[in-house]
Amino acid sequence: MKGRFAPSPTGRMHLGNVYCALLSWLSARSQGGVWLLRIEDLDPQRSRPEYARQIEDDLRWLGLVWDEGASQGGHAGPYLQSLRSDIYRHCLDRLWTRGLVYPCHCSRADIMATQAPHEMDGRIVYAGTCRPDHMKGNADITLLPPPQTPVPPSGKLRLYVPDVDVEFEDRHYGSQRVNLASHCGDFLLRRADGAWAYQLAVVADDALMGVTEVVRGRDLLLSTPQQIWLARLLGLPVPSYCHHPLLNNTTGQRLSKRDRSLDMGLLRQHYKPSEILGHLAHVSGIIHRYEPVSATELLSVFDWNKVPQQDICIGDDISGK
Repeated sequence: MKGRFAPSPTGRMHLGNVYCALLSWLSARSQGGVWLLRIEDLDPQRSRPEYARQIEDDLRWLGLVWDEGASQGGHAGPYLQSLRSDIYRHCLDRLWTRGLVYPCHCSRADIMATQAPHEMDGRIVYAGTCRPDHMKGNADITLLPPPQTPVPPSGKLRLYVPDVDVEFEDRHYGSQRVNLASHCGDFLLRRADGAWAYQLAVVADDALMGVTEVVRGRDLLLSTPQQIWLARLLGLPVPSYCHHPLLNNTTGQRLSKRDRSLDMGLLRQHYKPSEILGHLAHVSGIIHRYEPVSATELLSVFDWNKVPQQDICIGDDISGK
């Protein structure tokens, strides 16, 4: 069994990131498994090496030590996505030769302009504007003709998504069934600037790094059907998924790197690791009352059934007073 934590080095970790890391670490360790750290630095504009170093330092300070990945090393590296372009390109080539991928010239503004008001919930459902005529209305991917040209060296590329349902069992939120066409439409594999899209990279990396369990926030729950579909197309193993509730601030918004009062830079100035972990364990129901505790001490009481499904609201003071 192998779990993983895969943060993006686009800023200092906040309490919500630590919450995800803690649950992922506890889930893997409680099953006697390996825990992997992967740095998802796909975005060349926002990712910084210094943020990656801070992530590692914060995890060590908290006692959430990983077995492989990043500076630790391991047999499945490299563990920085920025160094894995050849792997993603190979996956893209396989999909392209099957006629499943096509160039797209739509801007985000073009896509948003096609959205009905009731669909404006943060998701972008691509309407297939650039989809080739031979793909339109064709639900059988085995009938798609192979392309007559090689993969374009630059530009945005999309994966053709037929009108199919994907079902899976989430370990925490139960049975899920999502129609790909209505949920997301044809989704990106490569961005206009040449950067690899998240869905392609995460599917390839989880499979090739031997990840068997993915623990992450419920905001990514509806990304799972896309990833399962893509893994099946590539003939890759599909991990089990376990999504957790989000931590929200006092205004009801999920924590982000903009919530500076709860980022690790300030938290380390005011709290000990055991105080931070004790607070997270308490608000998530793992322990009944607040008390300072180490990650290792939580292993004997960790149970996914204790973790709520609804999001958790927290304030700036995590002292438990």
